[in-house]
Amino acid sequence: MSFEAIAASLKKELKSNLPQIRFMLNKNPAMAYTKITEIGTQVGTKYNVKLLVNFSKKEKIYDFDSYGTQDLSIIVDMEKKRFPINRDIIKSKAIEMLGKVKAEDAYMYEGKEGVKVFLDSGRIDILPHSLHIWCKFSDKVTRFCNWLLDEVYLVNPNSANAK
Repeated sequence: MSFEAIAASLKKELKSNLPQIRFMLNKNPAMAYTKITEIGTQVGTKYNVKLLVNFSKKEKIYDFDSYGTQDLSIIVDMEKKRFPINRDIIKSKAIEMLGKVKAEDAYMYEGKEGVKVFLDSGRIDILPHSLHIWCKFSDKVTRFCNWLLDEVYLVNPNSANAK
């Protein structure tokens, strides 16, 4: 499994359900959001993760072209509190792969750890149990998230994790 595959699958499913989502948005935006959440859950199940499609501002739900291209949470294992590799490796890899970004420790309490990566266009929150991408999925962001799934979340993209 790769981040790229997850995002492509999510985008495809959201696009194929777009007429229904648009109709629901006109009638009841909460129902449309519920439908989008259900689609994320279905796609996530295929990859053995939980996907949450986020809308950083409520009007973003009307930006149909952005569906599946930004603002996504991937929950891998809620029990994990520590990374399998040193946080400094994650921070240096973020700078190496994303360029001019700020990477710093975050969420350091109760034996937990995390990393926040600040880009010009948003941020990426990296926790041992989940990945939260609060920006557009550029090629660089996609490659970095692929690396995270493989090296931090220990999901081998060549394995048969996808059902």
